[in-house]
Amino acid sequence: MKALATKLIKKHEGLRLKPYRCSNQKITIGYGRNLQDNGISQEEADTLLQHDLDSAIKEAESLPFFASLNESRQAVIIDMIFNMGLPRFGMFKKMIAAIEREHWQVAANEMLNSRWARQVGKRANTLSEMMRLGTEIN
Repeated sequence: MKALATKLIKKHEGLRLKPYRCSNQKITIGYGRNLQDNGISQEEADTLLQHDLDSAIKEAESLPFFASLNESRQAVIIDMIFNMGLPRFGMFKKMIAAIEREHWQVAANEMLNSRWARQVGKRANTLSEMMRLGTEIN
């Protein structure tokens, strides 16, 4: 029964991997998942986070300086890439140059001297302090 129902739903709903508005103008994704009314479960959110985190880590590992950083500074880079994507992260040229020279104070200041910092507020303050000190900030 479940297999046949799955086959029918897939056939009738179709698969869309990006959000769209269904015939009732509800924000929908996948095989007709009504995000507007149903949202997602904690388990689904955690699965999405892990998938996106794995992607951000892979992108961070492509940076030539990444492997030489300690865990806290690596986490900062991953968080920034997760938040804005690798192309926007790459626009932090002065910050990246400071990281490559291990000038942590300069790198932290460059993080704060950005539109991104004004947009994300406390997140930027925390991450810049972690970059500056090389330790986790609670």
